[in-house]
Amino acid sequence: MRFGLDRLLAEPALRAPLAGRRVALLAHPASVTADLTHALDALAACGDVRLTAAFGPQHGLRGDKQDNMIESPDFSDPVHGIPVFSLYGTVRRPTDAMMDAFDVMLVDLQDLGCRIYTFVTTLRYVLEAAARHRKAVWVLDRPNPAGRPIEGLTLRPGHESFVGAGALPMRHGLTLGELGAWFVATLGLDVEYRVVDMEDWRPDAAPGFGWPLGERVWVNPSPNAPNLWMARAYAGTVMLEGTTLSEGRGTTRPLELFGAPDLDARAVLAEMTRLAPQWLAGCALRETWFEPTFHKHAGRLCHGLQIHPEGPAYDHGGFRPWRLQALAFKAIRRLHPDYPLWRDFPYEYEHERLAIDVINGGPGLRDWVDDAAATPADLDALTRPDEAAWADARRPHLRY
Repeated sequence: MRFGLDRLLAEPALRAPLAGRRVALLAHPASVTADLTHALDALAACGDVRLTAAFGPQHGLRGDKQDNMIESPDFSDPVHGIPVFSLYGTVRRPTDAMMDAFDVMLVDLQDLGCRIYTFVTTLRYVLEAAARHRKAVWVLDRPNPAGRPIEGLTLRPGHESFVGAGALPMRHGLTLGELGAWFVATLGLDVEYRVVDMEDWRPDAAPGFGWPLGERVWVNPSPNAPNLWMARAYAGTVMLEGTTLSEGRGTTRPLELFGAPDLDARAVLAEMTRLAPQWLAGCALRETWFEPTFHKHAGRLCHGLQIHPEGPAYDHGGFRPWRLQALAFKAIRRLHPDYPLWRDFPYEYEHERLAIDVINGGPGLRDWVDDAAATPADLDALTRPDEAAWADARRPHLRY
């Protein structure tokens, strides 16, 4: 198969509309060709593409910023001599001066298929700015490594944030190109928008179910996205960022495991199994011990569980990471009603709401965890209508 970038480079007809226009690139370290040439270098080598600027999202064009809320500066690219503007520095939205630097922006970002991944919000902000400034936006499409499954509550009105760009469920099942089309339609944007489609992407095909295993190398789109298994688990494990539990930052398997120094992981797993064994389907859960070298509980031995959405245990249709992680929270709350689970800090610069509510696009998940009488069936009853409605809403924008 070929990604959008590879097709643009290989097919001069696709590049023809760029003739005479100033081109900018929004990219990160995973913006590479099949032979691992970075998009910036590959496009610069095309004699018919006039690159005048580049942009970097959260973690930077180079992907060098390890944690969240670590800002990247603007700089001049030392090889190509063009300005590189940060969309996770002093601004989140492109400024007028930034927009003046190009006519067409090429967006080549590997996404993880989760609403909270900030590249989704950056795409929305770029589209809105392009509509105001009469600029064009082209998405060079890449796979959604989590595939087509839908899961989670829809973001509630008034709960938009940099990790919540719109009324999406946690697992949306779209590519970035498809998401851009959804933004254009739902926001009513008058903008020149184009998607350079992938060729032969088969999101329902084993063993990758979204990611072309054996065909393409995985490059971290952000520092703590090291592999496909993390991408599959992320729609659940990202919620750990809003808790006092470690999500494995500071270990070699971030966002694939969770734990804390005062956690009895065996008891938690037993309670999860008792409450909703069906929510543990599609993966293997393994008791583990780990000591983060930085971030939460740094230098302390943690007891926890690792999620393995891989190997013989993996069932793409049955694996539901959002429910699995929610169930872990519920089990901890039932075992220890006073456990200080929710972390109170300015998550992604939101100061008025708990981080867990910012992540989930509303208080529904937290309310369910904290309600002693609420059952897994209650969360299903709350969530399933959102999932069904999204399946209908996204259908017109599916390209593959």
